[in-house]
Amino acid sequence: MPEQTAPLLTLEGVKTYYPIRKGIFSRNAGFVKAVDGVDLTICPGETVGLVGESGCGKSTVGRSIIRLEKTSGGRILFEGEDITRLSQRQFRKLRPNIQMVFQDPYSSLNPRRTIGGMLAEVLRAHHIVPEREIDHEIDRLLGLVGMPVRSRHSYPHEFSGGQRQRISIVRALALRPKLIICDEAVSALDVSIQAQILNLLKELQAELGLAYLFISHGLGPVKYISDRIAVMYLGKIVETGTREELFSDPRHPYTKALLSCYPIPDPHKRDNPKIVLSGNVPSPVAPPSGCRFHQRCPNARPECAEREPQLRGCGHLAACHFV
Repeated sequence: MPEQTAPLLTLEGVKTYYPIRKGIFSRNAGFVKAVDGVDLTICPGETVGLVGESGCGKSTVGRSIIRLEKTSGGRILFEGEDITRLSQRQFRKLRPNIQMVFQDPYSSLNPRRTIGGMLAEVLRAHHIVPEREIDHEIDRLLGLVGMPVRSRHSYPHEFSGGQRQRISIVRALALRPKLIICDEAVSALDVSIQAQILNLLKELQAELGLAYLFISHGLGPVKYISDRIAVMYLGKIVETGTREELFSDPRHPYTKALLSCYPIPDPHKRDNPKIVLSGNVPSPVAPPSGCRFHQRCPNARPECAEREPQLRGCGHLAACHFV
């Protein structure tokens, strides 16, 4: 993990709500509170994992950072500048510094353009290199991710899933970013290819000094690549800590339930029984009062329904009244 420096990215109370429209006049009938007050920091050269079950809002966090979704409140600071207050023209100058790698590489690539054509368009649009150096830059970028130079003449459908994800990474690297948001970047790949992509990301980080926000519902990839991990439940961060702290000493009941399902290869170390949560995840339209997890928590007490817990601790933080 890199030495502590000024944060590259800081999220302060970020909220992203989606309005619910009803009736012939599209009257606002409420909001889907996908992200509801998230605080998070990422330092230069650091990998922060964001993990949680489907629908918890973790992908919306990533899309809000890169302004594919409009935030409803809070601040997103990139190198100290609040990017939520920038106009589209102002943010365009900043956009090369923050790039995203999506879950499905095929749908995020233009099927009618060759790989070289897509990369050349990116390099020209943002004036990364002079026109005469574009071909050389494309070859250099393909080499960074282990793709042959001849692949620049091919189309996305001619590659495997793992190769397409490498191409998505190349496209993100073309703008020489400081932060890459990996939104379920290995979830659609089989295990052996996942390992190759994760190793590639770590190699690129060591070589280029990149920072990652690694979003995933899988604990294995998050444990392997992350320096710090944030656990998300129903739009809120419920626990943060280093990889070692989170896996060896989970403090929030939801984190403990997640880790109880994490497969351990050594049968002699499978001591803890699996924690099966009762009930369903509450609706983000009308989240429960107090602690959002109290309806499913095996340790819930009356206080949990009355007062919302805040993240507390020293370094290793958990949003639970009874940590």
